[in-house]
Amino acid sequence: MRELNTVTDAIFDAVADHSRPLLTYYDDATGERTELSGATLGNWAAKTANYLRDEIGVVEGDIVAVDLPEHWQTAGILLGALWAGADVHLDIDDDTPLVLFTSRDRLDDHPDADEVVVASLDPFALPLRDLPPGVGDYGSVVRVHGDQFFSRGPASAAVEGEPTTAVLAAARATAERDGLGPGARVVSTRPWHTADRVINHLLAPFLVGGSLVHVTAASPERISAIAEMEKATLLLS
Repeated sequence: MRELNTVTDAIFDAVADHSRPLLTYYDDATGERTELSGATLGNWAAKTANYLRDEIGVVEGDIVAVDLPEHWQTAGILLGALWAGADVHLDIDDDTPLVLFTSRDRLDDHPDADEVVVASLDPFALPLRDLPPGVGDYGSVVRVHGDQFFSRGPASAAVEGEPTTAVLAAARATAERDGLGPGARVVSTRPWHTADRVINHLLAPFLVGGSLVHVTAASPERISAIAEMEKATLLLS
């Protein structure tokens, strides 16, 4: 039985069938549709957590910063960082993170970061070329790490200093308010690039045994069509 030491432990404990879709990502601007089962998202999160613990040396409470748009890779990074026991920060103006995850077009926003990993945001996680010296490509640096992870103990802080228990309570309260429960299939355009939004818009459906279809750059008509195609039980925007 999985020990529920972290938010990510609680999320994957709530998954009833790891072979079924857990996160589906649509970007209508590019035509991307990427579907990740619970097992696949779990593998990416585990690889990220193993990279952070074994290669970066992250221990419980260390700050890991994430400056990325909504994307399936972002979800893998967030869940992996939480799994490793990190204190995940999304508002990073005053932070001194052990490692920063960002995108190529935001590199110049972080000239003083010591350890930087860039996510390609490619549908197939293809690596980026010609990155500056010392900057890692996310897909490349985590791919060599194991796809199973076991947390070593309870994580105190989870998101921007908020305790794990508080994050879990807030996410579950949001799920209850939105009418989410086990088996919910949620199509959502709600953003999740700040702390509160990650908790309420990304983590909440997962923590109650639901799945998320995140849609970006789509018209209202297209969103409705996606909701029908994905057999959504709820549409949130």
